[in-house]
Amino acid sequence: MPDTATPDSTGLPGAAAYERTDRTVPSRSRERASYDHETVHSILDTAYLCHLGFVRDGAPVVLPTLFARVGDRLYVHGSTGSRPLRTTGAADAGLAVCLTVTHVDGLVLARSAFHHSINYRSVVVHGIARTVTDPEERRIALDAIVDQVVPGRSTDSRPADAKELAATAVIRLDLDEVSAKSRTGGPNDDPEDLSLPYWAGVVPLAHGYAAPVPSGDLDPSVQVPDYLTAL
Repeated sequence: MPDTATPDSTGLPGAAAYERTDRTVPSRSRERASYDHETVHSILDTAYLCHLGFVRDGAPVVLPTLFARVGDRLYVHGSTGSRPLRTTGAADAGLAVCLTVTHVDGLVLARSAFHHSINYRSVVVHGIARTVTDPEERRIALDAIVDQVVPGRSTDSRPADAKELAATAVIRLDLDEVSAKSRTGGPNDDPEDLSLPYWAGVVPLAHGYAAPVPSGDLDPSVQVPDYLTAL
């Protein structure tokens, strides 16, 4: 569904930026791309679900999984029995991956079906994922993944024991080849369609949280923690 709406911003003047490469410059709507650290980090830090793409046995595979950002690194967790995660540590070669994160902010309804679109913010990262083996880095990464989902939760739960750590793999992806892309604004109907009797505009989408539902076996004296109330 092509459209040519202009984004709010393509970067912050003077801000530190990621280097542009052939893989991070989009082939269309290049004016929507951003490479500054603040834009990229803000999109990553307000999400916790990513999609990790790689090639397995000559075929593409994309897996949804949790992630966290720590500085200029992304950490992704999974089972040590996962074939792609085992591959990241093979002969220190790592695994070529593409990781994506997307927020959908609105449904853009045009008068013509061709110009329907969505308002969104996204990040695409290319690179080599490698297994994290250092115990301290693994601890930092796993705590960060827990806190990425619910800030403050890592200090309010039992840490993983040796058996659980042995069953958990952590991979690292450096933020070297990365770009953000976004769309804002309303529909871009053709001038000849503006008089058509069809509703046009944006249906905003908002991420929200309902009241926490306690586990059925929770001690009634345990209160909902402040960090959950803050959500």
